[in-house]
Amino acid sequence: MDRLLSMRVFQKVIDEGGFAAAARVLDMSPATITRLVTDLEQHLGTRLIQRTTRKLALTEAGEAYLLRVRSILSEVDDAEAAATQSSNELQGSVNVLAPSLFASYFLAKKVTPWLALYPKVALHLHVDSFPYSRVEEFDVTFMVVNEGFDANIVARPIGSVEWIVCASPDYLKRRGTPLQPQDLQNHLYLRFPWQARSGHSAQSMRLSRQDGSQDDVEVRMHVALQSESYEVLFRAAIDGAGVAVLPRFPAVDYVARGELVQLLPDWIFGRYTVYAALPTRKLIPARTRAFLDFATSQALQTDAGKNLP
Repeated sequence: MDRLLSMRVFQKVIDEGGFAAAARVLDMSPATITRLVTDLEQHLGTRLIQRTTRKLALTEAGEAYLLRVRSILSEVDDAEAAATQSSNELQGSVNVLAPSLFASYFLAKKVTPWLALYPKVALHLHVDSFPYSRVEEFDVTFMVVNEGFDANIVARPIGSVEWIVCASPDYLKRRGTPLQPQDLQNHLYLRFPWQARSGHSAQSMRLSRQDGSQDDVEVRMHVALQSESYEVLFRAAIDGAGVAVLPRFPAVDYVARGELVQLLPDWIFGRYTVYAALPTRKLIPARTRAFLDFATSQALQTDAGKNLP
């Protein structure tokens, strides 16, 4: 058994969400993919993947093994890149994890300038609304956290973002425009679950004066929609479903086009920092370090890093 190949196949099956998808990416037959994973499980003497007709799920042993496999394969790729690349040309890949909104509105827009600088370094971008517990699995993990966030991780701050209250013109025609925070109690809340995890109760919205001149105000609201996808909340807000707390960027683009209205402009939901976190392994590949520097420089060009999504 080619153990290294089996490891790569196992990782690709998980990353692609299935044996057939992994087979297409690796240009191998589904039967070969299945056999390699089965051989690996037999070699280890434990089942790594629970297979059903609808989906795959990692066993507890599979989750622990995948974490080590990612680290091992990353080290192998680093060694091969160091042995083959010229001193001034990076190659390989950088595995990145980010919340969907940051991935869509910031990272996706930076792929072209990144490839212009490093054409042989591919970005493998994965999306997770709650990436905090998966830092060890990826080369770089982006996270948006409040001031109270404390974790034993290696992270670089790359910018900050304000979260503002928005609704569509059509919704405001139907329900009225709130002129002060207390007016929100008569409105429908389109909420992201993380907002409750940030010190806000599940049924209320707490706002702060932008200049800090007053105490925070907490208003109880009816939650009409909850979603872990900010794309869903953006779409629902634009279509007039209710009031949403959204990052100033890219919300300002929708405001400028008249699709959304910023409510209570003197008040904000909060300010949050965008961090780029690294796994605890000591060796940081040159391509990962280059990507970190690139992401930081691109953030600084976005209104001094203060209006990131």
